Amino acid sequence: MVTTETRRGYWCECWTQDPAEPERQTLHASFDAYSAAQADRWVAVALRTISPALDAGASDDAWSWLYQGRIATRQALLRRQPCRVSVMHGTTRITWTIRPVIFLMLAHRQGAELPSCVDDFKPHASD
Repeated sequence: MVTTETRRGYWCECWTQDPAEPERQTLHASFDAYSAAQADRWVAVALRTISPALDAGASDDAWSWLYQGRIATRQALLRRQPCRVSVMHGTTRITWTIRPVIFLMLAHRQGAELPSCVDDFKPHASD
């Protein structure tokens, strides 16, 4: 028997963008967090890691969020509100987004009875 359990969590992403070309964004990382603390810690670790390489203004913005903005971010996440943290390094905007989500538990292939349609799937044969 397959159960459809769900679990609340947060979907986190890190994007870069050149404001001169707003249509060109690049996703660099994504992370599934299961608590507000885990989600904002992911951003905090990233900011601490890259802050020595950032220009002075971006580094100041990063440390400002780490010391002051992180509290507001955590409170918003606990209220299940999406959050965004950005720093501008030269001509590149680096943005971390955190959105509340509901994760669906996936069926495990061993030790569980899967639906009959699972045998209908045929992998695409490469030429």
